[in-house]
Amino acid sequence: MTAPRRLLLGLAVVAVPLLLALLGPLFAGEPGPRAASFTLGGGHWLGTDFVGRDVWRQVLHGGRTVVLTALAATALAYLVALPVGLVSAVTHARRLEELLMRPLDVLLAVPSLLLVLLVASVFSPGAAGLALLVALVNVPDAARIVRAAAAEAAARPAVEALRMQGESWWRVAVGYVGRSSLRTLAADAGVRLTGVLYLVSTAAFLGVGVAPDAADWAVMVDRNRTGLFVQPWAVVVPALLIVALTTGTNLLFDAALEKSPRRKGRRP
Repeated sequence: MTAPRRLLLGLAVVAVPLLLALLGPLFAGEPGPRAASFTLGGGHWLGTDFVGRDVWRQVLHGGRTVVLTALAATALAYLVALPVGLVSAVTHARRLEELLMRPLDVLLAVPSLLLVLLVASVFSPGAAGLALLVALVNVPDAARIVRAAAAEAAARPAVEALRMQGESWWRVAVGYVGRSSLRTLAADAGVRLTGVLYLVSTAAFLGVGVAPDAADWAVMVDRNRTGLFVQPWAVVVPALLIVALTTGTNLLFDAALEKSPRRKGRRP
């Protein structure tokens, strides 16, 4: 499949969950009277959930937290990882590199979900707290990716030439090394956002960061799974929206980063 087609497919796949997540609450309306649990029909397009609420209304309300938490966590992770990785790669100061990277290795040794659950067992994070936790567990890996990409660019003769010309550290680190690493970091961001979406959804599935009866796609999958064979839409629809969001995101990044045959042919 060509890059433009993959881009269109990614846009088509991700558009539905993204629009529902961002605009859904505007069209949800007021909650109606509750009906019997796990029923179909009766004016409910997708039936009712485990406590008799309208599933369609829950779907319209349930995506914003997942999407905004994942985006915030990814942005916060790179907000820390980018300066740490660039400084480690460009300064050539061994002690500074050890000081920056070794504490991250400790976090890297602990499984992400386990660390989130351990912290959540002591504190009760809301959506903002969950975003901070997910960002924290992603910083070590993201910093290593940034450092590896930046170290390759920092070893080029062009960097030494910039230093000999008296260019500032900012110009060398950000202007050249950072820009040279942009393609690798963008590819990592696409994969990382997908992983963050899964981690946020899994944490919400386990009750971390959201209330047990919250209008959240992951919570809907967890709380309604007992009625899967009676009223499947309460589980299938939010699960499909999460899958579409992650799959579409990956397709978009893959298509955006793929070089066209013409550009490949121009490279020496």
